[in-house]
Amino acid sequence: MPPASKAAGRTAADVPALLERGRTLAMPVLRAAIDRLAPPMDTVAAYHFGWIDAQGRPADGDGGKAVRPALAVLSAEVTGAAPEVGVPGAVAVELVHNFSLLHDDLMDGDEQRRHRDTVWKVHGPAQAILVGDALFALANEVLLELGTAEAGRAARRLTTATRALIDGQAQDISYEHRDRVGVEECLEMEGNKTGALLACASSVGAVLGGADPRTADTLEKYGYHLGLAFQAVDDLLGIWGDPAATGKQTWSDLRQRKKSLPVVAALAEGGPASGQLAEILAADAGGSDFANFSEEEFAARAALIEQAGGREWTAQEARRQHAVAIEALDAVDMSDRVREQFTALADFVVVRKR
Repeated sequence: MPPASKAAGRTAADVPALLERGRTLAMPVLRAAIDRLAPPMDTVAAYHFGWIDAQGRPADGDGGKAVRPALAVLSAEVTGAAPEVGVPGAVAVELVHNFSLLHDDLMDGDEQRRHRDTVWKVHGPAQAILVGDALFALANEVLLELGTAEAGRAARRLTTATRALIDGQAQDISYEHRDRVGVEECLEMEGNKTGALLACASSVGAVLGGADPRTADTLEKYGYHLGLAFQAVDDLLGIWGDPAATGKQTWSDLRQRKKSLPVVAALAEGGPASGQLAEILAADAGGSDFANFSEEEFAARAALIEQAGGREWTAQEARRQHAVAIEALDAVDMSDRVREQFTALADFVVVRKR
């Protein structure tokens, strides 16, 4: 379960409406960008986004939570601009995010995303790689074709965030082959892999609206720590999440040998459960055939992580990072309405179930 938080009882902005606004404003521009792709990449991308099924028939798939587009259009309002000003930024960030999902699913061997087979399972690894590359190129194109100085600054921030995201994925993969990973190393990896792009999403609309560098940097700080909270909750869901809600297999992160925060925190605890967990994971790294594991074997590993305190530590870390994100907003001049909406989106991140 995601961590409990005072956020759960806070009355503020209508989060579903904020998410839907970001999705509605970004969707026509996102679809137009995908239509630029050469066949069959346009079809493969449409499948990934849930617009068609594996046979090419129209579908109404789960397009994800849409937190990043919501943040991008909201950040434009910090400058007094209309939310529409942030739409190119919202689309660019969403394209980069989905570029990373296509590649990550292939690298991690994930067969399910959003309750459907992943692109590489349906269309093959080559198409997953090509379409991911195409989405990254489109992201920069969508911004730079605006032809403004603000667009150039936004593109630089997006490129920097993308490089950090790729660094984070490289770290994540390398950690799977190590017996031990430090908590700080794990937080650095998750800051790169998740925090950097949410930081960009939280500032890109403001940059397009003409925000000064200090304002953009402070909004990035909010987004970065929100990203760490987001990933901490994801790490909890990756072990204890309900597959019906997450769209992934039970014990998903354990099946992939991920050194996620609960695992790393449990190994660092040093008690009997921690020691037993370390022995089991070392044996797993030596060649255990996870395909033949029973549910009970994964459940036993999850129980040891919980006994060693990894689950509770991660829940507390999600709450801590959430608090740091909210505090960062104090340094930005914005209307009370916009501030409440930023706060509500942060609250949503730490109480979600998928």
